[in-house]
Amino acid sequence: MFVDLCTITVKAGNGGDGAVAWRREKYVPAGGPAGGDGGRGGSVVLFADENMRTLMDFRYKRVYKAENGQNGRSKKQFGADAEDIILNVPVGTLVRDEKTNKIIVDMKEAGQRFVIAQGGGGGKGNARYTTSTRQAPTFAQMGFKGQERTIVLELKLLADVGLVGFPNVGKSTLLSVISSAKPKIANYEFTTLSPNLGVVYLGPGKSFVCADIPGLIEGASEGVGLGHDFLRHVERSGVLIHVLDGSGAYYRDPLEDFEAINRELEGYNIALKDKAQIVFINKMDLPEAQEREPALREELEGRGYTVFSGSAATTKDIQPMLFKVYEVLQNTDIEYDSLDEEYYVEEEEREPGISVRKENGRYIVDGPYIERLLGSTFFDDRDSLRYFQENLRKNGVIDKLRELGIEEGESVFIADYEFEFFE
Repeated sequence: MFVDLCTITVKAGNGGDGAVAWRREKYVPAGGPAGGDGGRGGSVVLFADENMRTLMDFRYKRVYKAENGQNGRSKKQFGADAEDIILNVPVGTLVRDEKTNKIIVDMKEAGQRFVIAQGGGGGKGNARYTTSTRQAPTFAQMGFKGQERTIVLELKLLADVGLVGFPNVGKSTLLSVISSAKPKIANYEFTTLSPNLGVVYLGPGKSFVCADIPGLIEGASEGVGLGHDFLRHVERSGVLIHVLDGSGAYYRDPLEDFEAINRELEGYNIALKDKAQIVFINKMDLPEAQEREPALREELEGRGYTVFSGSAATTKDIQPMLFKVYEVLQNTDIEYDSLDEEYYVEEEEREPGISVRKENGRYIVDGPYIERLLGSTFFDDRDSLRYFQENLRKNGVIDKLRELGIEEGESVFIADYEFEFFE
């Protein structure tokens, strides 16, 4: 099954906590601090796998979690780092932030790696906090939380050439005879329900990748039919082969179909208007197509298009068109960048380490840094408490509380704790 759009949640591992431990040596205060640091949490890494063609692997499993780092141990032993988890995605996968719908990364190169959720760093053990005046610290640092985010994976096929046109004009048949691709073919509308890729080989060193883009009908750019789901795959193609049914089957006018498809391409993204486009009038094995071909060719060539005619069913006159496509590709700089313009900027979404505010008459201090500091504090120990107070002062929490008008004896709520304010 071809799947090209999935939403998943990725959660990196938390860092391990630093340890509070002591050496057992004679004449060393409290035995001497010997707590080791915690290990790093595992990250979630995306890898662009050229052997994958679909996002099917993500259809049923939607949550991916990396392991936490191990806690530090005694004798200054560091906790082990957790293993990263690797998620293989097809080349051409666009990764969006689910909240903002902005692009985080475009996995457009085979072998590309990207850390989508960063593992948390390990906390420091109490051995790290010794100073000339603090010989036996009784506190350690908690590990940092791993990053968690919900992302949208959107596959946009990387093909040099895209086949476009109305259903049943012969795109799938054409792909099957110019490449080794084996799409399902039948004489019904909408038989092709997913894009198909094939490699067209023209000789030593002459080849290109071609994609059959299904489901395009009038109104596709506005969500009619299946077209809107697959128009995204046209974006990365360097050249478009516009396939027309020269026979005018189903009482259709090939010229009207040509204009309708181009309106849909432009309606989906105005940049598609500038794509190089070669017209192939198909089904020339039928008398009706042979009658229509001269007038249709004259009209399209008059508009500046390069026009070829032939039959995908009999393979007649297809090779000249393919060599022309290859020639155009050689003179076209294919940019596999998505036509989307807005990219996600990580710094815009980061939460402040410390937030100091007044809400409904209550003074509140919170934030990721404060939570870690609280978790690392042993309030029954004077050194640990002093370290906590020094950090609040160094980070400007006391000054901000004064600016908010706090007075002695008033309560300050820090995370789940309530403190009294004293100078």
